[in-house]
Amino acid sequence: MSNGREFEGRVALITGSARNLGRAIAAALAQAGAAVVINSRASKQDMEATVAAISAAGGKAIAHLADITDADAVNRMVQATIDTFGKLDILVNNAVSHSVKAFQELSFEDWRRTMSVILDGTFHCTQACVPQIVRCGGGSIVNMGGAFGHMPYPGRAATSAAKAGLAGLTRALALELAAHNINVNYVSPGPANTVRETPFQFDMKRIPLGRLAEPSEVVAMVKLLCSPNGRYITGQTIHVNGGLYMNS
Repeated sequence: MSNGREFEGRVALITGSARNLGRAIAAALAQAGAAVVINSRASKQDMEATVAAISAAGGKAIAHLADITDADAVNRMVQATIDTFGKLDILVNNAVSHSVKAFQELSFEDWRRTMSVILDGTFHCTQACVPQIVRCGGGSIVNMGGAFGHMPYPGRAATSAAKAGLAGLTRALALELAAHNINVNYVSPGPANTVRETPFQFDMKRIPLGRLAEPSEVVAMVKLLCSPNGRYITGQTIHVNGGLYMNS
């Protein structure tokens, strides 16, 4: 564990955090002193491995299997958070679902599955968590977006639409929740060096810095926005993509 303990005494819930960026965010917050809730819809083994790794490093974490498209399941997850840690300060809406198909091949079920996880899931989690964050006197919400919400890419129509909607929701929430001392931001990573379930080829020449993002570089922005030093930042879309969006 590092000496940087700026999240000591705080509690964070990170959806879709069994692996990849979600896992990296959870591990970094735990290392900085936060108690974290690891969530996955179905990846129980990965989720428990993430909790074990955080615990082995001296952090505090619990695992909670929940489908965030189910409001009742989300409410149970938030209650489990309160039952275990007594409070909730930070929500990171990170869960995602991809449909990689040409638009004419995209079924309505594919479309709805992507929308339900990215938009409906964020709706359910935010509505359930906000009252708890308010009880703490305020806190932070970070919605994890992506470059495809701001620039087109073949086969990603559903993801682009959902992520663009998430950016709009972020601004609306930032305005409404400011009175409760809650800052809300949207972090938009570019292609990152993570394990992918869906095939993805990207022309690295489109990224001015010429490489994929390391998870730690995306995590650093999430930590800033949730930390005392980032509390005056709200309603922003912050691109962490090596200049990719600049070149779109």
